[in-house]
Amino acid sequence: MSIRAGIIPVTPFQQNCTILFDEGEKRGVVVDPGGEVDRIREAIEQAGLAVEAIWLTHGHIDHAGGAMDLKEALGVKILGPHEVDRELLLNLEAQARMFGLSDPVRDVAPDRFLDEGEGVSFAGHEFKVFHCPGHSPGHIVFYNEAAKFAHVGDVLFHGSIGRTDLPGGDHAALIRSIKEKLLPLGDDIGFLCGHGPGGRFGEERRTNPFLV
Repeated sequence: MSIRAGIIPVTPFQQNCTILFDEGEKRGVVVDPGGEVDRIREAIEQAGLAVEAIWLTHGHIDHAGGAMDLKEALGVKILGPHEVDRELLLNLEAQARMFGLSDPVRDVAPDRFLDEGEGVSFAGHEFKVFHCPGHSPGHIVFYNEAAKFAHVGDVLFHGSIGRTDLPGGDHAALIRSIKEKLLPLGDDIGFLCGHGPGGRFGEERRTNPFLV
């Protein structure tokens, strides 16, 4: 069994909605459906995938704005983020008005919040949950040890880090999350993130200007 990823940049934020799936079994999950749910559903159908759940890394509108519509369309549960992002998720409609977004956005009520050390899975692939605050208070990261792969949301980017000037942001906490939880996993860990290209932890440890 091998994990594959399909990335669909959605909404004006160009957020990387990610479909993680098992290549053989054609089962997987959708990570951070920020919007444009019809496009996400079309990609799922074209790939012939059975979606088992929706995973959320955190409660910002560009990552969770389409979660409730996709949940109802697919008949699956929403897992994550950490519970301290509950208020963000309950204010997505207000965020949409603030940004002047034309596409409909709904507040999100996850079926289950996730905490440090918990596990989630699809098609037999086990992912460990890390609580990595800083970009948002309840941000989590999904890590698969066997595949040496992590989905880090907006904690870490290729050559950059998540912004911390939004409500609940904390620069010092974000740097701690990266240096104490992610980088110790190993230089060879590959990652996908919420915007732009992914990379490997080793390269970020050596060259990311926010970490060196």
